[in-house]
Amino acid sequence: MEFNLADLFESIVDTVPDREALVYVEHPGSGAEARLTYAELDRAANRLAHHLAEHGIGPGQHVGLHLYNGVGYLQALYACLKIRAVPVNVNYRYVEEELAYLYRDADLTALVYDAEFTARVAGALPRAPRLRHLVRVGTPPEGAPRPSVAPVALADAEAGASAARGFGPRSADDRMIIYTGGTTGMPKGVMWRHEDLFFSGMGGGAPTGEPVRRPQELAERVAAGDDGLVFFPTPPLMHGTSTLTAFIAFHFGQKVVLHRKYVPEEVLRTVERERVTCVSLVGDAMLRPLVDALAGPLKDTDCSSLFSVSSSGAILSETVRDRFCALVPGALLLNNFGSSESGFNGTATDDAGADRGFRLQVNSRTAVVDPATNEPVPAGEVGRLAQHGHVPLGYYNDAKKTAETFFEARGERWVLLGDMATVDEAGIVTVLGRGSQCINSGGEKIYPEEVEQALKAHPDVYDVLVAGVPDERWGNRVAAVIQLRPGAGPLDLAGIQQHCRARLAGYKVPRAVVFTDRIRRSPSGKADYRWAKAVAAGGRTA
Repeated sequence: MEFNLADLFESIVDTVPDREALVYVEHPGSGAEARLTYAELDRAANRLAHHLAEHGIGPGQHVGLHLYNGVGYLQALYACLKIRAVPVNVNYRYVEEELAYLYRDADLTALVYDAEFTARVAGALPRAPRLRHLVRVGTPPEGAPRPSVAPVALADAEAGASAARGFGPRSADDRMIIYTGGTTGMPKGVMWRHEDLFFSGMGGGAPTGEPVRRPQELAERVAAGDDGLVFFPTPPLMHGTSTLTAFIAFHFGQKVVLHRKYVPEEVLRTVERERVTCVSLVGDAMLRPLVDALAGPLKDTDCSSLFSVSSSGAILSETVRDRFCALVPGALLLNNFGSSESGFNGTATDDAGADRGFRLQVNSRTAVVDPATNEPVPAGEVGRLAQHGHVPLGYYNDAKKTAETFFEARGERWVLLGDMATVDEAGIVTVLGRGSQCINSGGEKIYPEEVEQALKAHPDVYDVLVAGVPDERWGNRVAAVIQLRPGAGPLDLAGIQQHCRARLAGYKVPRAVVFTDRIRRSPSGKADYRWAKAVAAGGRTA
């Protein structure tokens, strides 16, 4: 047995087969739900795995998961892993053109998709010549076009396949691809070996403790422990944060709760009903409406079971953190930092905020390096975050980007992350922001995330994105696209600037502001900077 994700899951199944593994609520409030034990989830994955194998899907071939959260997503994920196929996440918000690009770029040979996406799948399919097998989850809408490749209904695929295992040996070198991006450029597929992802993205079976040293040790720990933890990944599973959270829960032998879509009020009701202990989400875009519901219509919700709420993929503002901690004082709020290329890097310090910046206590694999020399930068100097050790193999189908991002140094493989940062004498890292979004105004470098943090400290600002727009004198100037809190008083550029001057150097203060009814983000809460830049440059609220 190696550090293979399918092998590890099966070892847990064999240890606690009758323990509840998954609770899925399709439509919150409707009462419709599915509950599966570890053995039942394993058998469901086996059936789909055998079906895929019988249709020629085998080791190394790529299978797209174009699905909302649900039993089908985890079933398809483990089905791929069991037959050594490579699961590929597909952003369900993509339109036909974007899907055609991703299907083709990822060299998909099979696709498992939700029926409501039938029209988009049918439109993109002719431009993905390798894609030859479709499995459809659910019933397509009336009048939906028929894809050129006839899909097999998931129920039919399961009915004709064995629930037993009977698969060949697997390897720690088996692959999983996580597609990332699409808000700042074309999406990129990050190629992970199972073993590397297990240790970098899942903490080696113990994110807050000592990683396992042998694959068999994972099940041994589960056998020696108890159940009682309930993990609730609230973002879409097509976002790495949620998928890794589900893996971590299963590696502990614990329960995962899923909702098809994120509805803050229903999340709170489920926390109370299922006695959820651990919630994961992404940034203010998900935590702020949760806090608003808890402070308003659902103020009497029992959240006493909550042990931790963790965010990664987007920074939590100080204002939202403080409000949550006041409402749920017994829960630990973790402002984590990581990426699709690195897994987990560290957690924000208690003093991180608008005044001191986003400060991180990083793990031993993370450093700040000079991208020109790949050497660690001295304390106080700006460099790029990087990670060594268990890192991805590179970007799929992109040798140029791989060469720019991955390197060998000091006897180890490294990955350069997109974030600029500094490190102090105590080893605390301050993240400045994505280098690709850096605004150069008159030679001064301004990172949007820093300005956004300052703006979110304003009581009337609900959400905000910052971008650079052309300026004849300075090259670029700082512009803010702001969504005000409902019922907020009148706010203008002068008021915004007055607020920011107490927290930011003068050259970082926004010179333009556009108010909008809604900030556009991905379903997982990640910023859409292309949209923000267009809105800010056009002075419009589209």
